[in-house]
Order: sequence, then C-alpha cells, then structure tokens
Amino acid sequence: MLEGLVAIIAVLGTLVFIALIWELIWKGIALWYSARDGHKIWYLCILVFNTLGILPIVYLLIHRNKDVNKMYKRIISHKKRR
Repeated sequence: MLEGLVAIIAVLGTLVFIALIWELIWKGIALWYSARDGHKIWYLCILVFNTLGILPIVYLLIHRNKDVNKMYKRIISHKKRR
C-alpha cells in the first residue's frame, strides 16, 4: 500500500516538474517578445497568470504575423537602399 502511494507521488512530482519547465519556456519566450514590442498589458498578464503556457502561446500566435511582416518590410527597405 505504502509503495503504491510513493509511486503515485513520484509520478505526480515528475508531471509537476515537466509542467513547470513547459510553463517557464513558453512564458520566457512570450515575455521576451512582449517586452521587446512594448506590449505592457500582455507582459503583465503573462507574468501574473500561470496558465501552463496557454496564455503565452496565444500571445505568440496572435503577434507572430506582425513580426514576420516587420522583418519582411525591413528586408525590402534594405534592398531598395542598395
């Protein structure tokens, strides 16, 4: 009985650790982009709320196209200068 409980606690501890790493990775990426782009409200929400990476992923999906468009415009304007 006690061995089964220890095994369950070990598995749950491992799952919590994996969830923590998952959250930290997504939160770090989203915080970096939101701070760089000056999105203060997004930055604060991502920093405060722990959603297992859902909120940071939503932010990155919403603002992904804007970053691609900015890079494309920079490349085009750089080529026109030459």
